[in-house]
Amino acid sequence: MSLSSASRPRLYNQMLTPRKYVPGQRRISIYWTWSYPWEANQDINNLDNRFSTMAEVRRTGWPNFESIEYSEKMFLQGIAGTLELFHLGTIRFQQLAEDFTHQPVAIYQRIDQAGHRLPIDERILADTDTLMVFGLDHLVTEQEAAPEEISAIKEFLKREGTCLVLSPHHDVGASEDLKQRQMEYKHHGDPLVPRQQRFGKYTRSLMKGLGVPVENKYGLRPATLGGTNQLVPLSINKDFDKLGMLNGVSTFNFHMHLPHYEVTTNDSSLISVLARQPIDMTNPHPFIEAGNTEFNMFLWMPPNEERAGHILLADSTIFTTLFGSDDSLDRFWKNIATLK
Repeated sequence: MSLSSASRPRLYNQMLTPRKYVPGQRRISIYWTWSYPWEANQDINNLDNRFSTMAEVRRTGWPNFESIEYSEKMFLQGIAGTLELFHLGTIRFQQLAEDFTHQPVAIYQRIDQAGHRLPIDERILADTDTLMVFGLDHLVTEQEAAPEEISAIKEFLKREGTCLVLSPHHDVGASEDLKQRQMEYKHHGDPLVPRQQRFGKYTRSLMKGLGVPVENKYGLRPATLGGTNQLVPLSINKDFDKLGMLNGVSTFNFHMHLPHYEVTTNDSSLISVLARQPIDMTNPHPFIEAGNTEFNMFLWMPPNEERAGHILLADSTIFTTLFGSDDSLDRFWKNIATLK
């Protein structure tokens, strides 16, 4: 690998130098939809709809975060530290994507640590070929795509060779029934996720504006092999994978609570489910009780008469190493980074 986390200094608070267009070298940008301050400043006495603090992460993941680099001497504590874990988790994807494309991966936040607000507009889109929208904003923080942002993305998708990756996260505990919330919690089994944790108002509003017929629902635990974190292979619809995005791919990475991307149209020409993930059936869940054994994991909307670009749906956790990675995931990243 030509790039490691120690080989180049890390930039912060810098203005982007636009990346030049080079045929075959896709320029990838990641957009975190959150307001970093609003997420970090949530009252930790609230049980629901917030990220964990670093103290909660350390207690649950002990001793994984007891080294000096995660101490108060070197790392943000509270909720802010947990947000930084997501940033750290994307570094390897950035490294591999740059190796594949020979273009650096740009990272943006809707509202950053210093309160700088950056909506999606030409400042982001002009030098981007693949835009990845990571929907990790809690509904309570009221992030929503403005009409101007939706229009800008529609124009972006008129360009040949563009791709929009939408990643609305899970929606745990949407029901007012507290017994159902407890059932969902027992199903996924992650003590760091509260009984209600609803994500993705920004991405939902963007999908509505773009006419993406998908709703992110639940937080489902994927099936694994023999009590390990090795996933049961995906159910892949190879006949619909016309771009070969899942060539050489058998699994993504393990995450305890993944969204089901429910398709809300019967028009099979509009959107295709390319991969489904088998569910861990150990503990009950309303989705299981409805007769389901798999959930929709990776979807594709091909170009049409109004749009030259592709739209993909895949959870943001697939693009981080917070929950592990392997050769299959590396191959998926390469397929996405080098999409033709």
